[in-house]
Amino acid sequence: MRIRTHLMLWFAVILLTGLLLISGWTYYEMVVEHPTVAKVLAAEGHSAQEEFGEILLYGGLPALVLALIGGWFLMRKALTPVTSLTHTVENIRVDTLGQQLPRSGNGDEIDRLAEVFNSMLKRLDNSFTNIREFTINASHELKTPLTIMRGEIETRLKEPSINTPDREFFASQLDEIARLAKIVDALTLLAKADAGQVAFAQQPVRLDELVRDSFADAQLLARPTQVNVDLLQCQPATIRGDRHRLKQLLLNLTDNAIKYNQPEGRVTLELVRNNGHAELTITNTGHGIPPEKLPRVFDRFYRGDPAHNSEIDGCGLGLSIARWIVKTHGGTIELQSEPEQLTTVNVKLPAEP
Repeated sequence: MRIRTHLMLWFAVILLTGLLLISGWTYYEMVVEHPTVAKVLAAEGHSAQEEFGEILLYGGLPALVLALIGGWFLMRKALTPVTSLTHTVENIRVDTLGQQLPRSGNGDEIDRLAEVFNSMLKRLDNSFTNIREFTINASHELKTPLTIMRGEIETRLKEPSINTPDREFFASQLDEIARLAKIVDALTLLAKADAGQVAFAQQPVRLDELVRDSFADAQLLARPTQVNVDLLQCQPATIRGDRHRLKQLLLNLTDNAIKYNQPEGRVTLELVRNNGHAELTITNTGHGIPPEKLPRVFDRFYRGDPAHNSEIDGCGLGLSIARWIVKTHGGTIELQSEPEQLTTVNVKLPAEP
């Protein structure tokens, strides 16, 4: 129940109680305490009860209605700043922490509350800014030693005198360095995206062509695990956006669908136009995701079930990047899963006419 409704109910109860008390007191004064009044009214052809009823009907009830209307108007006016404050706070996200809440400037409790919220938002914005800057700087500093280590190991692997065990050891280290470099690149990208430092091209892109290219790449990625990849539909669809980022989106989604699948499983891709949107659906036959974990699949570094994912290459940033790309293009992304059956990712992007 809203505060306004709650207060109006209490206000109505108080007014009605007051009216009953005044009515009871008036009746007592007219009939019981002063019987001469009743005799005078009787001499004029009126009973005390009739006179009391007319007073209550033509005086008490209109006064009650006017009081309720006036109370509702005053409460609405008093609570309007609270409603405005609530709507503004609801629209605050990580990327809009710099937004200030409106203040009336009259120094009342609502104005003081807005001031406290603005101070809190400023502290949060500073904290998130420091975290983003730290992530960007740390990622940048890590790239240099990783590049040096990779170059040294690659040089070592080219030496003909190296024996087989050492070659296998250095090759394993090279794979781990490549994996760490991939994580650093993903962290840098997300940190820059949070800070608004990533520029997106705005040009017409044939999404159906990208889906066909992604389908061909997915068939190559699926060969080691013998996963079957099928393209059910690929209707022509053009969207306005960044071709490179859209290819990255498709690569992340198809790579996840293949990695988190069963041997000899199946992945299906489908692109259709629907109500002015290009709708992409990717389905796989993996272990699925429990319902209680679905809300967190787009969180950074979240990988669902460690027991199933411990041997799968990845760092839990692919879906976070995918969601960022989709949101930047004005679309939506949803994931549905039935454990041990099907997992479906649905992406909707605004399509050009």
